[in-house]
Amino acid sequence: MSRAELIEELRWKKFPVLNDGFVCLVDVMGEDNSVVQAARVSYGAGTRKVSDDRTLIRYLLRHRHTTPFEMAEIKFLVRVPMDCWRQWIRHRTASVNEYSTRYSLAIDAAQTTKPDEWRTQASSNRQGSDAPLPTDAGQAFTQSENELQNHARDVYQARIDAGIAREQARKDLPLSTYTEAYWKIDLHNLLHFLSLRMDSHAQQEIRDYSTTIGEEIVKPLFPLVWEAFEDYRLGGLFLTRLDHEVISRLMTTAGQQGLTPPFSTDLFLNVQDKSWESLKRCRERDECQLKLIRMGILKAE
Repeated sequence: MSRAELIEELRWKKFPVLNDGFVCLVDVMGEDNSVVQAARVSYGAGTRKVSDDRTLIRYLLRHRHTTPFEMAEIKFLVRVPMDCWRQWIRHRTASVNEYSTRYSLAIDAAQTTKPDEWRTQASSNRQGSDAPLPTDAGQAFTQSENELQNHARDVYQARIDAGIAREQARKDLPLSTYTEAYWKIDLHNLLHFLSLRMDSHAQQEIRDYSTTIGEEIVKPLFPLVWEAFEDYRLGGLFLTRLDHEVISRLMTTAGQQGLTPPFSTDLFLNVQDKSWESLKRCRERDECQLKLIRMGILKAE
């Protein structure tokens, strides 16, 4: 399939997200070669094989040379619940034009939650969620959600029918109401958005949108960039100076004791950074421990 055929196949195709949301490609400027072309203004022409393009793209992303990635842009049309949109719009590096409920009637659709989709509050993260509620308990919340959304819509419609201004009639609509927006962003800032919002710590709903954007649209349009992004951002692991020092002490101590990885939590605590020792709870220590477990250096105890 040619590049032009691929774009035409993707353009205006609505990829569903949640119960009534979607993302779709409106337009795209640039491709993998746009990143390479911009970089070679600085690095010189060199060779121009696809393998060399791949090597250069991977080098740029690995070493955080971001400007060449700003030379490509993608414009999307998205339909997203307003509470999710609040997180989305915090990324202030895009051009946005949103559906206006001052000029038009609010979209008659709201995000709904299935009985097995209600999540409990995470105990270790004030802004995160944890395991789902039992389905039986969730059934009651799903029913009350439906009743609330229908009532709010009826109140809104009654105000509209009575001639109340749209800008005032809308004020009691729930945050689950869908909005739509055109969202145009360069590739560098899009990858930054995706690295944060596809992360396991992101809220599930915006993670669903980000994953759809990445897998269904960015990946086929920029395959070499996406491969590097998966390797160095999504699948990468950032180590701090303290992490490096802990690993060094851990390996030295283990070598002296004749131990082989994965090592115990007790050994990790014995070589932890001194600034962590007196803290009963320490997020930096916990994050370091999780990194070492992921690397196979520590046991998952």
